Amino acid sequence: MTDQKRHYTIEELSTTLEISSRSIYRYIDTFESVGFIIKRGGGKIWLAKESGHFRTIADLVYFTEEEAYIIKRAIESLDISNPVLNGIKSKLYSLYDFGKVADIVVNKNISKVVNTILDAIANEKQVILKSYSSSHSGSVSDRLVEPIQFGLNMVDVLCYEISSASCKTFKVQRVAEVVITDKDWQYASRHKRIITDSFRFSGLDTYPIKLKLSMLASNLLKEEYPLCGDKILKVNDNEYIYEEPVCSFEGVGRFVLGLCNEIEVLESADFVEFLNKKREGSRF
Repeated sequence: MTDQKRHYTIEELSTTLEISSRSIYRYIDTFESVGFIIKRGGGKIWLAKESGHFRTIADLVYFTEEEAYIIKRAIESLDISNPVLNGIKSKLYSLYDFGKVADIVVNKNISKVVNTILDAIANEKQVILKSYSSSHSGSVSDRLVEPIQFGLNMVDVLCYEISSASCKTFKVQRVAEVVITDKDWQYASRHKRIITDSFRFSGLDTYPIKLKLSMLASNLLKEEYPLCGDKILKVNDNEYIYEEPVCSFEGVGRFVLGLCNEIEVLESADFVEFLNKKREGSRF
């Protein structure tokens, strides 16, 4: 309802959100009661931009998954007898899914492109990325794709490109315009997903690692990379096992090399080879 160029009927909102029309009316009443201005015309409704609290999606800032995890842990550590705690938790939990939190801060100049791609992903539609400027080929062309997922901060979007029959990442700022076609996704079985590991590196593939940590290394790992905490198994007071796939050896490699006397690499041979090459290239 914040989109000033696309307005919806009650029935369309009901279908999109998969809730009853009666619920839509209740939400609208709530919006008006807290100061939003609802405009109506041609059987459609939308939020007026002059509303005191109005924000487009381009103005919203979302927590990263790691930030949300820390907030969740902080909230859960509070005194459960505090009467305001449940109110805080319910409000935050209604806004943020702590299992998978979007980490976007969208530039206003590309918000239209982003919003159109979001619509296409939600409705599983093919789109045309108009006049896409490719730095790899040095060409400008239209690309027919099935958009799958945005990367960190919505700088790029992962798509299945029809012509090359492969998943590719496209820079959002290089897209002049996005046109949603009337064709549904046809290649969903070939779609891949961007994965972000606990060391904040992203990719389409993962690689196994397994480490034996001292108490010092275990404590530092949990402090510096909070999402690793749940993956650490205590063997005894000075022996801990950390096992988790990563998207890149770079992030975990920095940590291991910085504590090489406190960590033993149990897996994998590829990771050991990576570390050896890093040490061979060291200037110290």
